[in-house]
Amino acid sequence: MKYARIFLFIALAGISAVLLSSCGTTGSRALPAYEPPLAKSDFQTVRTTAYTHTESDHVQFTNHNALGGELQAAGRPIHRAENTRLPLEIEGDLRIASYTPPSQPFSINDDEPKPAVRKATRATTTITTTTTRTVKVVRGKRVVVKGKLQPPKIGSAAADWSRWPMGTTFRLLSTGQIYRVDDYGWALAGRNTIDLYMATQAEMNAWGAREEPIQILKWGDSEESLRFLQRHQDYKHIRRMVLELQGNEEAAAQLQ
Repeated sequence: MKYARIFLFIALAGISAVLLSSCGTTGSRALPAYEPPLAKSDFQTVRTTAYTHTESDHVQFTNHNALGGELQAAGRPIHRAENTRLPLEIEGDLRIASYTPPSQPFSINDDEPKPAVRKATRATTTITTTTTRTVKVVRGKRVVVKGKLQPPKIGSAAADWSRWPMGTTFRLLSTGQIYRVDDYGWALAGRNTIDLYMATQAEMNAWGAREEPIQILKWGDSEESLRFLQRHQDYKHIRRMVLELQGNEEAAAQLQ
């Protein structure tokens, strides 16, 4: 009986050691190598990776972000160009007509549906929307543009909140997709990497790791991020973000 109790004690101690070694409060797990922050600019080129809620590193958090909300996948890629070929249905025939919108600043709401203004002449039909897209079809044919413009769906992203504070909203210039920083992760602390949430592992694997130019549409609040993170800085990766938000980059870099 005595030996059974000793064996049980050793087994429990071993299990506890394993659990503690994987916990962010014990400090046994090394942080990733520190990178100096990128210059703060509305246009940046950053390393992007992808994650999903069903991968092993995130399964314990289910499909929720660091703020307790639900992770969101971004909408489909939106390719924006100064000259785009637009498919139109002209009395049952599928034709291609081009339009050339003038340059204009991008905003999150620029995809909202707008009323169309129609002008007709004997030889030409012109449709001009308030988004300044103009389509011309000769011979007085009736033009029907398929589909309605919808507001973009904003996806979730994880990052170091000292570089991209919570709430920072940005656009991938290569796809037009919009993301908002609402999550963080151990491997992102002190790194110039943004992790994009994907709905499936197949999408995550397809994205891989890419250097991507991004446009910051809205910077998050650093003070609000600091207040949130200070409550959880027993974890080393959070402590590193807190130090950097406090302006102590040297201590953040030395934390391992």
